[in-house]
Amino acid sequence: MVGVRIKKLREQKGYSITELAELAGVSKSYLSYIERNLQNNPSLQFLSKIAVPLDTTITFLLCIDDNESHPLMDQLLDEEWRALIQKAINNGMSKDDFKNYLDYIRFTKWLNQKKEFGE
Repeated sequence: MVGVRIKKLREQKGYSITELAELAGVSKSYLSYIERNLQNNPSLQFLSKIAVPLDTTITFLLCIDDNESHPLMDQLLDEEWRALIQKAINNGMSKDDFKNYLDYIRFTKWLNQKKEFGE
């Protein structure tokens, strides 16, 4: 369940519910409802906000267990994406390498936006 995964990751990071809610910009009470499975259908917007401070992805949060995928994961990761990811792993790319690459892409996009607006 989504709530169980969120709670587990939050505890691994050492965050209280209050801290995670503040970092993600979400309601503490709603986060609590999710973790206690009182609300078990969070929006993708909520999951995207929570995923960032937990250093995870929406697809991971949506997985029912480690060996079973959620239908949304199949939609997000088509065969081409899976092949690219597998190739990167086979070539020795670590999760940290991938995170650094994403940071680099965000930075270059930010620079390009600044250039577009003449800043």
